[in-house]
Formats: sequence, structure tokens, C-alpha cells
Amino acid sequence: MAVGALLTGLTHFLMGRYTYDTVIQAFRNDSVSIAACGSTLDPALDQKQPSVEDHKVCTREPGSNMWLYVFMGNALRGIGETPVTPLGISYIDDFAKAENSPFYIACLQTISLLGPMFGFLLGSYCAKLYVDVGYVDMDSVTITPSDSRWVGAWWLGFLVSSALLLMSSVPFWFLPRSLPRQEEVRPAATGETLEGADDVPINSHSLTLTEIAKGFLPSLKRLLGTPAYFLLLCGSLLKFNAIIGLFTFKAKYMEQQFGQSASRANFLIGVLNLPAFAVGIFLGGLLMKRYKLSVVSGAQLSFATSLAAYLLMLLQFGTKCDNVPVAGLTISYNGTPAVLPHGEALFSGCNSNCSCSAEAWDPVCSDSGITYISPCMAGCLSSSGHGKNTVFHNCSCVSSSFPELSNASLRLGQCPPAKDCSRSFTSYMAVSVLSSFINSLGTTPGYMVIIRCISPELKSLALGIQTLVTRTLGGIPAPMYFGALIDLTCLKWSVKKCGGRGACRIYDSDMYRIIFLGLITSLSGSSYFFLIAVILLLRRQFRKPRQGPEALQPNVAKDVELKATSRPTEGPAEAGGPASTNSTPEPPAELTSEGVEAEMEDAGPSRESTRSKEAAGRKAASAAVSSAF
Repeated sequence: MAVGALLTGLTHFLMGRYTYDTVIQAFRNDSVSIAACGSTLDPALDQKQPSVEDHKVCTREPGSNMWLYVFMGNALRGIGETPVTPLGISYIDDFAKAENSPFYIACLQTISLLGPMFGFLLGSYCAKLYVDVGYVDMDSVTITPSDSRWVGAWWLGFLVSSALLLMSSVPFWFLPRSLPRQEEVRPAATGETLEGADDVPINSHSLTLTEIAKGFLPSLKRLLGTPAYFLLLCGSLLKFNAIIGLFTFKAKYMEQQFGQSASRANFLIGVLNLPAFAVGIFLGGLLMKRYKLSVVSGAQLSFATSLAAYLLMLLQFGTKCDNVPVAGLTISYNGTPAVLPHGEALFSGCNSNCSCSAEAWDPVCSDSGITYISPCMAGCLSSSGHGKNTVFHNCSCVSSSFPELSNASLRLGQCPPAKDCSRSFTSYMAVSVLSSFINSLGTTPGYMVIIRCISPELKSLALGIQTLVTRTLGGIPAPMYFGALIDLTCLKWSVKKCGGRGACRIYDSDMYRIIFLGLITSLSGSSYFFLIAVILLLRRQFRKPRQGPEALQPNVAKDVELKATSRPTEGPAEAGGPASTNSTPEPPAELTSEGVEAEMEDAGPSRESTRSKEAAGRKAASAAVSSAF
């Protein structure tokens, strides 16, 4: 993992410096005034005729091999991450008491969330730093972290993570191969395993690679042939798709919907959402240990908390902010709100003589709160200041559309969101944090059901298959289709130097909210269908065996009585006289207390068989509601 993170971060030093288009990048002092309207210095206009150097860059760009380094780095990190969860949880459950395993696993998962928490905080700090910090003069940078063209120092986080991963790998070399088992009654003795789980011993001898390969396919077939595990795996896959899409685009959603910067969005996720999630996981494991919840009770807790968090998440549809007013995109030049995609109304009478480029994106803000996509589109004729402090004057679109404004000047940068948007953002974060906490309460019980619903020797394989399936079918496609659908809401695309579509500059926030939250709720809601199927399946398996033990004792007593009455009395026969129907024979030996106990012992095997079936039913029901979450 350390090598993979290092390889990914080093790609920054193999690439050129980051450049962005702006009308003022060529000027460095106050003495030069920029006439944006009609200016031939607008780089967006110069893109129509690329220079010879740009042509060489465009020719070389398709052959770039940077993606190979990123791919190799991610592959190495994935190889290192995969064994940690399945083998680590199985290692703890094998060598800890059954009642202590939930608590230990909860502690492990809580501590593991410190990594993402630290990562979001580190990402927040790196996002404030310019991507080429230390290599360029920061006074010459005219954009801010709230600008869509801003690129933070993404590579710095990978380098720091690589060093930390290398240091954290040292203790793993000192873990013993095995630990002395604590004296305990394993779940098999209390009827918490599936039928057949007790009959399979845990192999303690070392297996060769050939033996492992030969036993893999039969074990996999046996694992996937368990209906409860297979249905829970499908439900977990849908749930994981929703979680991956949520955490991948949550920061971007906060940027586009509530006007937060990428740095602030990452910071809030790191200090609010993840700590709440970690506390919930810890409390979930503590509840199982403190109240000694059975697997069935733990599964019910997991289901109840997940459903409550899902219903709470639906409230996020009501927390919204209006589109940022951008002339020609979300509002007309005369101030009428309307979504105008594809630049259909970017030009107006106030800028028709300015020879502006519709591909430019260098936003400026007016005192009326309206953003113009460039000084040229605003019809500005002069400017003062330099760098981030540049102010454009005599802007015809401002004076003609809003004559009541005494100031027709524009300042560099996009206008901030309305003040009432901050209240919606506070409500959104409150719902988000509470939903994360409630949902996390069922995480540890869900893990325990996965562990206990299969045979002990299949434990590591079950967790490994779950990790493989969820990361492969959830971690890879989810960002792709989430991103593709979100891109449909884009209102303004940038254009690459060599042509072609670049990054999105602004989205339709209403459609973004509907698609983003709609996908998450649809995927999460679909997972409950598999859970219902599991509940119905295991409820049928759970109820049938319970009928046996309830009627077992009366049936045994009845059998003993029938046997006793069916045997002839021997008292009169021994006296040589005929048996008298009126005489009261002595109680036969079969009806004495010792005889009844003997008959009960004879019925023992059938009773034990019924108990094992009842245990299987309880185990199956425990698996039911559990690990789909």
C-alpha cells in the first residue's frame, strides 16, 4: 500500500505545470487596464488558432502514460488492503470469546475510521494549497479555492499517506501466527450456527498451496449455495453501491448545492460525519457485549437502525439552495430566473459587439449578486488592480440591465450563494450526521451475523468474497454511472486546449440534487427487497423446528405409557391361578421412575436431533436480518 500511494503521488512530478485560462494572466501591474470587451488578449479567442508549441503538446497528449502509474498505484494499494478486513476480523473472532468478539470487532472498525477521518482532514488542508505550490509565484495566481478551476495539492496527501502506511506496516510483522484460545463455549454449543457447522472441524495444520487450490471451488460452491448468505451478499452489494456513490460525490454535492469550497466540504465530512459514524460503530458493539444480544437480536438491531437512517435520509430532498444566478445560464441578462443550458442565451445586446468567446470561463461578480461568465460577456471596457484584486469597470450589461445600480463595476470571482442558503446547509449537515450515526449502530451486529451464519472454516472466505464482490461490482461501476448521470446536469463545460470537452464549470443544482439523492435512495431501498426475501426464507426455517421440542416431552411420556400398558401382568400367572379382572396388579417395572428415565434416555437421540434442527433454525434466523447491512 505504501508503494502504491507513493507511485500515485509521484505522477505529479512527471507532468508539466497546471495552467488555466484567464483574461488577466498576462498582466502583473496596476498601470495596465484591460478592455475585456473586444480585447484580443482573451486566451479563449486565441484557442481558435493554436500555436506550434500547442500543436506539439496536442500531438503528444494522447500518448501520455501517466494513467499507467495511477493504475499500478491503485492496484498495489488494493492488493494490500484486501486481506486486512477479512483476515483481521476472522483472526479476532477465532481467538476471542464469543461474547467479546462484537466488542473487539467494533473497536477495530472504530479505529479503522480514524484513517478516513485523518484523510479527509489532510485532504481539506491540501485542497487549500495550489497544485504547484512551491513552484509558482502565488501572487500570480488569480483564482481562489472556491473557483471551479482551482486544483489543490492532491499529490501531497499521497506522499504523506505513503510514509504513514510504511510505518504502520511494521507491527504486523510481530503478530504471532496463532494465539492461545480463550476457554469458551463457542456459538456451536449454544445453537447459533447453521446445520452442519458443528460437524466440520477447524484444521490447525498447515495447508499447502495445492490443497488450498483444490478446496477453493468446493468451498466457494458451498458458501454461495447457502441461500441466506447469497441473498445477504446481493443486498450488501446494492447498499455498498449507494455508499460509494455517496462518499465519492458528497463533497462535490456540497460545493454545487450549498456553495461550499472543496476544502471546507472535506473538513466538515472529516470532523462531523466520520466521528459520528465511528461512535455509532463502537456503541453498536458495546450494546451487543453489554446486553449479550443474541445473533437474532443483533440482526434485528441492524435492520431497525438501517431502516431508520434510510427514512431520515429522505429529509435531505427538502434541504436545498437555489441555483447561483449566472447570466445566460441560470438567469437572463434582465434578471429573469430560467435555466438556459448549452449556452443558448449567453449573448445579449449588451455584449453583441464585444467579440466574446462562449467557451471562456473567467467569472466576475456584480453588486446585484449576478455572476457573468467573463468580463467580456459583461461588456466591461476597463479595469484596475491586478491579480486577485482586479476590478472591471464600465460594464455595459450591468448598467443596461440594472440602471438603478450606481456602480457598474465587477470584481473577479463568482458570487457567493444567498444568505438563506446557510440555514439549508445547516439542516442538511444535521440530518446527514444523525443519519450516519443511526446507520452505524447496526454495522457491528451485521458483521457478526455474517460471521455466524456460515461454518467456521468458511469465515475468512465469506468475508473475502464479500469484500471482493462489493469492491469489484460496487467500488468500480458506482462512481462511473453516478458521474455519468450527474454530468447530464452540467450547464457549462470547459474546452480543452486541443479541443474536446473538459471539466464542468457549473451544474443545475436542482437536477443535481434529484439525481444524486435519487440514486442513493433507490439503491438503498432496493436492498430491502433482498432482506425481506431473507426474512421470509429464514422465518420458515426457524418456525418448523420449534414444533418438535414443544411436543417432544408429551410424546415421550405417551410412548412410555403405551409400552407399559401393552405388556401382560405376571402376578397371577406365577401363583398358578387365573388372572382376575377385579384384582389390582402391582405396578410393573416399566412404570417406576427408573423405568421412565430409561425410556427417556432411549428417546434421547431423537430429541438431540430435533434440538440440532432448532439450533439450525435459530442460526438461520440470525443470519436473516443481519448482514445485508
